[in-house]
Amino acid sequence: MTLPAWLTAVTFNDDGLIPAIAQDHQTGRILMMAWMNAEALQLTAQTQTAVYFSRSRAKLWHKGESSGHTQTVHDIRLDCDADVIVLSVTQAGGIACHTGRESCFYQRLDLSGQTPEWQTVDKVLKDPADIYHSHESTSDTYETENTGANTDSTDVSQSQSVTAQAQVDKASVLQQLDSVLAERKQADADSSYVASLYAKGLNKILEKVGEESTESIIAAKDFANCDETADKASYDEARHELIYEVADVWFHTLVGLAWFDIESDAVLNELGRRFGLSGIDEKAAR
Repeated sequence: MTLPAWLTAVTFNDDGLIPAIAQDHQTGRILMMAWMNAEALQLTAQTQTAVYFSRSRAKLWHKGESSGHTQTVHDIRLDCDADVIVLSVTQAGGIACHTGRESCFYQRLDLSGQTPEWQTVDKVLKDPADIYHSHESTSDTYETENTGANTDSTDVSQSQSVTAQAQVDKASVLQQLDSVLAERKQADADSSYVASLYAKGLNKILEKVGEESTESIIAAKDFANCDETADKASYDEARHELIYEVADVWFHTLVGLAWFDIESDAVLNELGRRFGLSGIDEKAAR
């Protein structure tokens, strides 16, 4: 395919891709980052709506096709090295992130204490389960490894769409995670979050398990202090945050198991073995 002159000025990487940053047209806030190939960029220019490229599924995806949170493109800019695109967009629904927040960059590094810590500073505007409710459309792929700080539990979304995250067969999600985590062991450290964890070694993985466990405890305590009748919005946000943090704990635990080539079925089988057993008797028999 012969590219138009304006596209030949763009420097795509060895995979034929270029990072694209979506920025709010009115406020200038960075909303998200995804990838484009030449076709996605050309379609974005032609339709004036954001079209990205899913690396995992090797296909185009129209932002908001399943969620309704489309992006109208007002301006397309290319940086000085011609290898980064910035889109000035109007975000439908005011939600760009798969977590139901305005921006994917919703965590801020707090440097006020002795140890820097990531803090969530944006509220969930809409529960993801309410956003991605369709069981038929799987086109709104979102590669969350590019969204900044806390992409821990969603590294798998390189292989799954946001829609799939909400509707994936619950009976197979652990097996799918096993497969993705095994693949990441062979990946370049710079290619994904999980691959970078493997490169840093077991101690780093275990450190993350500890960090996420602590964060889930904090989230549980925050949720326990919420009164649904007094402030429903805060109650719902705290509930979602607890679920989110526990998912992070589970995910990093699975990464730890994968380090030892242990699949999730081993844990499920052990839990199955315990059905019908007295917990007291089982513990005494150890």
